[in-house]
Amino acid sequence: MNRVDSIVVRGAKEHNLKNITVELPRGQFIVITGVSGSGKSTLAFDTIYAEGQRRYVESLSSYARQFLGVMEKPDVESIEGLSPAISIDQKTTSHNPRSTVGTVTEIHDYLRLLFSRVGTAYCPHCGRPIERQSASEITDRLFRQPEGTKAILMAPVVRGRKGEYRKEFQQLQKEGYARVRVDGIIYPLEEALGLRLEKYEKHDIDLVVDRVVLKPEERPRIAESVELALLRGEGLMRVLYPDSNQEELFSEKFACPVHGSVLEELEPRIFSFNAPYGACPDCSGLGYNQVFDPEMVVNPELSLAEGAILPWSKGRDNGKGYLWDRLRALSEHLSFDMKTPFKALPKDTQSAILNGLKDPFEVVFRRNGRETLRFQVHYEGVIPWLEARYTETESEGLREALEAYMTLKPCPSCGGTRYKREVLSVRIGSFNIAEVSNLPVREAKAFFEGLSQNRVIEACQALEPYRIRLEGLAEPQDQRNLSDFQAQVAAPIWREVTSRLGFLEDVGLDYLTLDRSANTLSGGEAQRIRLATQVGSGLTGVLYVLDEPSIGLHPKDNQRLIGTLKKLRNLGNTLLVVEHDEDTMREADWIVDMGPGAGVHGGHVVAEGTLQDIIAHPESLTGAYLRGQKHIEVPPVRRKGNGKNLVIKGAREHNLKNVTLTVPLGRFVAITGPSGSGKSTLVHDVLYAALAKELMRSKTLPGKFGGLEGLEHLDKVIEIDQSPIGRTPRSNPATYTGIFDEIRELFTKTPEARKRGYQAGRFSFNVKGGRCEACGGDGTKKIEMLFLPDLYVQCDVCKGKRYNKETLEVKLRGKSIADILDMTVEEGLEFFENIPTIARKLQLMVDVGLNYMKLGQPSPTLSGGEAQRIKLSTELGRKSTGRTLYILDEPTTGLHFEDTAKLLSVLHRLVDGGNTVLVIEHNMDVIKTADWVIDLGPEGGARGGEIVAQGTPEEVAQTSSPTGAFLARIPEIAGQIAVAAD
Repeated sequence: MNRVDSIVVRGAKEHNLKNITVELPRGQFIVITGVSGSGKSTLAFDTIYAEGQRRYVESLSSYARQFLGVMEKPDVESIEGLSPAISIDQKTTSHNPRSTVGTVTEIHDYLRLLFSRVGTAYCPHCGRPIERQSASEITDRLFRQPEGTKAILMAPVVRGRKGEYRKEFQQLQKEGYARVRVDGIIYPLEEALGLRLEKYEKHDIDLVVDRVVLKPEERPRIAESVELALLRGEGLMRVLYPDSNQEELFSEKFACPVHGSVLEELEPRIFSFNAPYGACPDCSGLGYNQVFDPEMVVNPELSLAEGAILPWSKGRDNGKGYLWDRLRALSEHLSFDMKTPFKALPKDTQSAILNGLKDPFEVVFRRNGRETLRFQVHYEGVIPWLEARYTETESEGLREALEAYMTLKPCPSCGGTRYKREVLSVRIGSFNIAEVSNLPVREAKAFFEGLSQNRVIEACQALEPYRIRLEGLAEPQDQRNLSDFQAQVAAPIWREVTSRLGFLEDVGLDYLTLDRSANTLSGGEAQRIRLATQVGSGLTGVLYVLDEPSIGLHPKDNQRLIGTLKKLRNLGNTLLVVEHDEDTMREADWIVDMGPGAGVHGGHVVAEGTLQDIIAHPESLTGAYLRGQKHIEVPPVRRKGNGKNLVIKGAREHNLKNVTLTVPLGRFVAITGPSGSGKSTLVHDVLYAALAKELMRSKTLPGKFGGLEGLEHLDKVIEIDQSPIGRTPRSNPATYTGIFDEIRELFTKTPEARKRGYQAGRFSFNVKGGRCEACGGDGTKKIEMLFLPDLYVQCDVCKGKRYNKETLEVKLRGKSIADILDMTVEEGLEFFENIPTIARKLQLMVDVGLNYMKLGQPSPTLSGGEAQRIKLSTELGRKSTGRTLYILDEPTTGLHFEDTAKLLSVLHRLVDGGNTVLVIEHNMDVIKTADWVIDLGPEGGARGGEIVAQGTPEEVAQTSSPTGAFLARIPEIAGQIAVAAD
């Protein structure tokens, strides 16, 4: 291979890489694959990307470098032929609640520009168009009437105000005016002076400035009268056509001539919910408010005396005794029993307890039938009391404690749209900026295509179901297509927006709406958004490094994603993709297979070349799966379960369309469907949240649903997700699984520890005593280097071992506590084979494919898939009751074919114990082994949210559902269907 046309990596030794040398063709679509922990990400991200990034940053000035997060130089001898590198990884796009799909893709910026330049403002009260018109434009409008039309030009001087106005009439007469219109009737001013207007009634008075006939020769006089009318009417002018009794109101201000609703100049800044000019003042542009939720504040099963008011149930100090006295007084006033369950109290009583009473009430205390005390009580209510404490406290601890009883509710002022109501009154056709942002990508594209053909009204009518109707916001009185001038202004904007929407559609995100918060996106969705943005940038000669872009993508959308990757390659870029997806591998130009094992057993390049080279390689594990020599077996018999079902009825959260989900218990159940079809909403937001609340008294608030049946068949629900097992380097697999506690106890029983009187705390690097105090038990010291990257240097006292010398002198079978933390799970299993409690937990970690992981590996360095498998092994180690529901979301993320096979054996082991395993999955190797498949669809977003098929994989394969079509292509399933048919 020509050196100029390739990236040559020599002597890479980062992490577990074994001094490897690899040559990658430039301008090609390259896939790096291999078992988990084999060094794929280390080669792609920590070596090649890190060096590309470092070289670019080093080309900047030292002043600029101090403001950038600089990556350390990777442990590699040399890399030749390296291009500027861009990483597109799995990290969520943004944790900022103000960040949306529209802002991340910059489409929102174009929308702001579009509405500020071609939007029509309407009065939010009456729906009249609000247009600024100069005196000259108003005169032109008048002359559009037929020639010879009579017109009376008037200046509104009083609009809906109370008064008699005699002095005003006298002043107008002195100024030489002859007529006024009072409450719709024109009078000579002499007569008007004799009118007796009701002082306390509202009146409208217009000064008649001129009576004209609209003829060309009269234009100078009419123009002068228009200017005078606008001057006297403070920017407003009314024109009455007496022959037809019609009238028009004109304004030279940007304000409704009737209601006076004033809009600022239509500029892009007022269409931003991140700026005070456009943001809803009540929610500051967030679209929601954090409020105390009665469902979280009250346990309706308990009585007030038993502690139904949860924030008050933990003792009665800190002023709560005062509140209980008020509550008892309220019970006497409203005649209810404090020992009655809260749910049994009348609704108005419940409301009074929670929200308080407006007026104070009198309480009378009697003794032996005689009145002893009488006083006034003002009962403010539980929720107002909590709100006052939350806003007034300066204690972060109390604030956090109170937030446990709060939830996010859409802002009532803006309906969750984030904008001021005046901004929402600016429309293109019948759609405002919030409604356009609420469109899914595919529908938004249709809107802009209508805009490009200047068929705005028609496009809006087709998208009517997506309109957001806010109470009190008037509908526009007339919808209009763009003028020729507006169409020319809009053309470059809609072209930019349409191309970006097209890129989002190409990567399978056509179900997302532009106003979707970025912090609600999965890692795969966030990565594909950035991928679409990069395609739109049109850069060439760049090295793109991607981390499993197929995650979260249904097989039917995979080809579109691969097409997008190829489009990026065809622009002249090099793509380096860490991936396990078979379709992606088969479409790649070059494959690098890492291995042969994981961790210390990996770090080698087992095979590299074209697809055929990998398939033909005898030692490549990936090649064995690609050529069909190895494969994940379809179970010969599907489990029938225990005959019991868990049923959640009428799920209506987000895009779910009144779905009733029936989960057969005692089976391995797969929830499938295209991205955005409602799988996570149904399983996490509704099913899990409802079960956690009922079975474990969790404070989660489930999504909308009608009812739950079959709860009595379960004793617990466990969600095993991909969130980190810890946020700091002090957390590791040994601490999370509990092995570390047992290991420390073993050390306390050694002769040396007993002699010195060491307790378990001595062997913890988190507490003083046994840890190295020079580095605080971290093993490294952070050195700030100004414009160079922060340097983490091995502690010169403990040499990275985290413990002080005295602690390290205590040995267990020749190994110190630091030596054991540095062991892999596999080495630990061999070392502790005679300690059953530890060996069993380590064996479970080996079973889920984590044999390569070090016991003391810091949590932040673990991938989401590794964290999920650690949690899974921990759950396997607990005693099973056979009545547990396990929920996993895409457990095969980051897993090679071989690792997937190991994981499936573990999941099926859980089901064999009588439990139920529910997985959300797109991987056909997992779906084909399930006992029962529930397929959602048929599409994503608004076109999804329904169960389109359910049954065994063979039964679903015979349907026309999205997943069924791919199941039917699996030879074993197709064969079983054929046998059954015969």
